[in-house]
Amino acid sequence: MGFASEVMTLVNKFLLLTNLLAMKHALIYGIVFLSLTSLAFAQDLQKVPLDEIWKTKIQDLAPKKPTFESSGKKRVLIFSLHTGFEHWVIPHTEEMLRIIGQKSGAFEMISSKDIKEFEAANLENYDALILNNTCSKPDHRNLFWDKLTEESDKDSVTLMKKALQLEKNLIDFVSAGGGLMVLHGGITTQNSSTEFGELIGGSFDYHPPQQTLRVYLQDATHPLVQAFPKTGFEHVDEPYFYKNAYNKGDFKPLLYFKNSEIQSLRNGQADPPERTYVAWIRPEGKGKVFYASPSHNAQSFENPKLLQFYLDGLQYVVGDVDCDETPIGPGS
Repeated sequence: MGFASEVMTLVNKFLLLTNLLAMKHALIYGIVFLSLTSLAFAQDLQKVPLDEIWKTKIQDLAPKKPTFESSGKKRVLIFSLHTGFEHWVIPHTEEMLRIIGQKSGAFEMISSKDIKEFEAANLENYDALILNNTCSKPDHRNLFWDKLTEESDKDSVTLMKKALQLEKNLIDFVSAGGGLMVLHGGITTQNSSTEFGELIGGSFDYHPPQQTLRVYLQDATHPLVQAFPKTGFEHVDEPYFYKNAYNKGDFKPLLYFKNSEIQSLRNGQADPPERTYVAWIRPEGKGKVFYASPSHNAQSFENPKLLQFYLDGLQYVVGDVDCDETPIGPGS
C-alpha cells in the first residue's frame, strides 16, 4: 500500500504540473490573441502632433488651385463644436480645411465653436458651413440642446424651442442657397431629427471597429471623384453605417465600400452585392449638401487625393460645380 500511495502521489503531481502548463499556455495564447485583435481593430491610430511640421506637410500636399472655375472668393464657416464623442482629429481637420481653402485662393475660412453662429442673422455672413465632427451626446442627439442646457438654467421647454429654431435656421440657410459640408461624425449633430437627417441624406446608425477599407468610386466619370484612381483607394477608418433617411436614397453617391469586405458587421449586412456609401451629394432647395465620412484620423490627410476631394466638395457646395445630382432612390 505504501508503494501504491507513492505512485498515486507522483501521478497527482504530474497531473497538477500538466494542468499548470496548460493554463500557462492558454494564458499566453489569450494575451497574444487579444494583442492581435487590438492591433486589427484599434479604435484610433496613433495621434499626430498638430505642430508646424504637420501643418507644413499638409500645406505642401494641398492643391495649388481649384479644380473648377471659381465664381469668386467664398466665405466659409468651419464649425467644430462637439458635446458628445471627441474625435482627436477635430483640430487637424479644421487646420486642413483652412489650408486647402486659403491655398486655393477660392475661400476665406472662419473657425468657430459658438452656436450663436446659427442665428439667422449670423448665417447671412457665410456662403457655406462645414460641420467638423460635431458629435452630440447620445441622450438627445441634439448638439444645440446640449450646449444650451450647459449654458442656461431656463426651463427645458424654452431651451428645446431654441434648439429647434437653430436647427431650422441651418436648414433654411441651405434651402435658400447656402452650402453645407458635413464631415465624419458631423452627421450626428442632430441625429434624432427627421428634418436634419433628410437634409444630410441619412442618420448615423453604428460603425464596426476601425479597419482598413477599400473605397470604390460609384461612377468613375463623375467630376467630383476625378482626384482618385478609377480602381479606388485604401483607407483606414471607421466604416459608418446609416439609417432613417438614408434608406430613401435621396442623394447621389460618390464613394462606397463593399459590406462583404467589412469585418464585424451586424447581422443582415454581409450580403456581398450590398454597398454602403462613404460620400454623397444632394441639392436642397437652392443649396447644396456634401457628406463624406472620411476621416477619423489625421493620417488620412496626408493623401493629396483626399485633400483634392475635399476642395472639390467645397466648390460643389458653393455652386461652382455643374454635375449629376440624380438620387439613386430606395433600395439601391
